[in-house]
Amino acid sequence: MSEEKYIPKSKIAQWFDSRLPLLSMAHHLREYPTPKNLNYWWTFGGILTFCLITQIITGVVLAMHYVAHADLAFESIEHIMRNVNYGWLLRYVHANGASMFFLAVYIHIFRALFYGSYKAPREMIWIIGMIIYILMMATAFMGYVLPWGQMSFWGATVITNLFSAIPLVGEGIVTWLWGGFAVDNPTLTRFFSLHYFLPFLIVGLVVLHIWALHIPGNNNPIGIDIKQRSKDTVPFSPYIAVKDLYALLIFLIIFAGIVFFVPNILGHTDNYIKANPMVTPSHIVPEWYLLPFYAILRAVPSKLGGVIAMFGSLFILIILPWLDTSKVRSAVFRPLYKIFFWILVADVLALGYLGAMVPEGWYLFFGRLATIYYFVHFLLIMPILGFKEKTLPLPTSISEPVLDGKN
Repeated sequence: MSEEKYIPKSKIAQWFDSRLPLLSMAHHLREYPTPKNLNYWWTFGGILTFCLITQIITGVVLAMHYVAHADLAFESIEHIMRNVNYGWLLRYVHANGASMFFLAVYIHIFRALFYGSYKAPREMIWIIGMIIYILMMATAFMGYVLPWGQMSFWGATVITNLFSAIPLVGEGIVTWLWGGFAVDNPTLTRFFSLHYFLPFLIVGLVVLHIWALHIPGNNNPIGIDIKQRSKDTVPFSPYIAVKDLYALLIFLIIFAGIVFFVPNILGHTDNYIKANPMVTPSHIVPEWYLLPFYAILRAVPSKLGGVIAMFGSLFILIILPWLDTSKVRSAVFRPLYKIFFWILVADVLALGYLGAMVPEGWYLFFGRLATIYYFVHFLLIMPILGFKEKTLPLPTSISEPVLDGKN
């Protein structure tokens, strides 16, 4: 997939590009050879980039008006909503943007799981992507604390207390996170500082993620390597770029619909009440995108066991390239894996629902069943399928199924 060296036409451009090759980089991105059979599931990478930029821009502006103090944080949010020019819009875009960000990243992850985009030689792309995802979760959790409503305060109390279950160092970690011996003003200022810092760290990892992607090139729906660049690929611009822009437009329409018509649909009512350490909400839940892992945490009776299970569910995703033993990437040619993939999707959705319910009775029982299946899928089913599954024959090139109308 090598390209001819780009040489700018003007002398000034040549001088500039020889010292800072931004023009060559732009040319590479424009002419980057991309598999011609990419479908719309591949457009979520561009959508995620847009979401990250939007979150940073709106977050920086909101930080100009937000006061990171336990006595003033809640009122500063009200000030932003009522008195700052278009403050309500900035806040709703930022708050709902986090949900849209996670919606896009979940689709992006499950697309990779279906088409085997985590397999060799793309392991590093996957690992960096999982680190980005974990940092997104940490950033979102800290952002959820900043409004200093009831759910913010008690969510911070419950989640940070989990670290106390870690032997030897747990209590010290909790004290450091709190900045004292309870969730209070030092906790809020620390979370605000980290919430502001982590997105810029994510930007750096996104650059590495894209860089790692450009080494082996894109995967594709049939999961085979490119044989002939002239027949199997098209330049990124305009072919793929136009498809990405169209998908982004549809995404923005849905995003705008939520922001302008139902901006509070994903918020919790208790978080519109100022934090009160003396009143505990009847049921403490995180944001929807953290609910599957919250369900796994609560499924284990032991506090330490729940923490291990929750972090273990994330670690499994990092080592996934070595758990899947199949030599075939795409589920298109793996009939048994395709069935188990959709069972996994249903299982994660069930965990999300159960994470929002009170952990008792049947909710707790099914939460434990769903947690067990989650680990069984990655630790047993995927390794065994790789050896036992009879896969369908692979096409000889990307062009073959495209011209036949199969993909």
